[in-house]
Amino acid sequence: MIRTRVIGTGSYLPSRVVSNEELAQTVGVSPTNIRRLTGIRSRHWAGDQEATSDLAIVAGRRALEAAGCEASAIDAIVLSTTSPDMAFPSTACLVQRGLGCKQVGAFDVSASCSGFLYGLSMAQAMIQSGQVKTCLVVAAEVKSRTLDGQDPATALLFGDGAGAAVLRGEPDSTPEWRGILGIRLYADGASHGLIRIPSGGSRSPASADTVKKREHMLRMRGSSLFRVAIRRVEQAVHDILKEFGVGAEDLRQMVLHQANGRILDQIANRLGIERSRVASVIERYGNTSSASLPIALDDAVRNGHIAPGELVLLGSFGGGLTWATSLVRW
Repeated sequence: MIRTRVIGTGSYLPSRVVSNEELAQTVGVSPTNIRRLTGIRSRHWAGDQEATSDLAIVAGRRALEAAGCEASAIDAIVLSTTSPDMAFPSTACLVQRGLGCKQVGAFDVSASCSGFLYGLSMAQAMIQSGQVKTCLVVAAEVKSRTLDGQDPATALLFGDGAGAAVLRGEPDSTPEWRGILGIRLYADGASHGLIRIPSGGSRSPASADTVKKREHMLRMRGSSLFRVAIRRVEQAVHDILKEFGVGAEDLRQMVLHQANGRILDQIANRLGIERSRVASVIERYGNTSSASLPIALDDAVRNGHIAPGELVLLGSFGGGLTWATSLVRW
C-alpha cells in the first residue's frame, strides 16, 4: 500500500503590510472595532507588480527547500486559487514555468477557501493510483484586487498570500501509519450566493454596466456565511474523527481556514479543544482565502507546534459552499 506524506511546507506573504489604522480611513470602522470584529490586526497586500503566480512560486520554492526536493523531481502541480493571473491559461502552468519544473501536468482548482484541501485530495489520488510520485500543491490568492474599500463586510478581512506543500508517495513499511489518513470533501451549491463575485464570467460578462455597478468586487453575506460555516465544519470534524476512531483530545493541532478570529474561537469551544491547539495566524495575515490553511500549517510546522507522529486535523470552508476536512499523522 502507498501512503501519501507531506514532506515539506512553505508560505509567502507580500511585503506590504496593511494595518487596521490604514483601513479605518476608508471603511469607517475604528481600528479597535476592526480588531474586535475580526481578530485581525494587519494583513498583507500584493504590490502593483505582483500577481498570484508570483506569490505561488515563492511559496512553492520554500516548500521544495523544506522537503529537500529539487523542482525537477515534481511530477505534477495542483494550484488552488479564485484570483488567477488571468482567465486562462492556468496559473499552475505559470508556476510550473517559474519553478523550472519538467513539462509535468499542472492545473488549477477553484473551490474557494476549501481549495487547498480539494487540491490535496487530487494529489493524494494521483499518488495512490501510481500516476505520480511527488506532487506540489499550492494555494495562492491576491484578493485585494477585488475588494471594495467601502464595504466593511469584505475590506476588513481579506489579505494576500500563498502556501504550499510537497506530497510524496511512499511504501507503507511501518507499524504506525504516517501520512494522510483521509480527506473528506463537501459542497452545497444551494448556498452559492453567500459569497461571490457577481460578474465577469459567462453568465454576466464584463461590460461598462457591470463595471459601473461594481459587480467585479467580492460580495459576502458575512453573518449568514459564518453561521453555516461553523455548523458545517463542526459536523465534518466530528464525522472524520469518528470514522478513524480518534477523539479531539488526540489531536496535537487543528489547522483551520483562517476566516475570522471569532469563528476559530467558536469552533474550538464547540469541539472542546484548547485554543492553544488551534493554529492561528489570523491576527497577522487576515483571511487569505484558500491560502490561509497552508500558511497556518507552515507556520505551525516551522514553529515546532507539530512533530512527527502527531495527529493533525485540517479543516476549511468557503464559497460554493464548499467545506472539507483531513486527518494527518505527521
